[in-house]
Amino acid sequence: MTRGTASSQQNHVAISLLKIKMNFLGCSSLKEKRGRLLPILNRLRKEFNAAIAETGLQDVWQSAWVSCVLVSNSNLVNAQSAEQILKYIEDHYPDEVIESHQLEQR
Repeated sequence: MTRGTASSQQNHVAISLLKIKMNFLGCSSLKEKRGRLLPILNRLRKEFNAAIAETGLQDVWQSAWVSCVLVSNSNLVNAQSAEQILKYIEDHYPDEVIESHQLEQR
């Protein structure tokens, strides 16, 4: 048995980074913010099988940067998944405000 070489197989990997700035209105402590943020992160991991973490503004009570990495064989699939993630947050967590988001694709 012989292995196929990289040149004989079509192997395209698309990697996308979705960055979301979220506001947690009314939070009065970091503990309260994390109590509201962690269920969102855990749910997104399960629903979308994505690598996701709080990556910025960790010491700010009412804001957080959340980053999500999506990997597939198509930038289009990643863009659709990113839109689904944003819609999921808006639909299931209406009290949490998405201030901005950015999708980077490679």
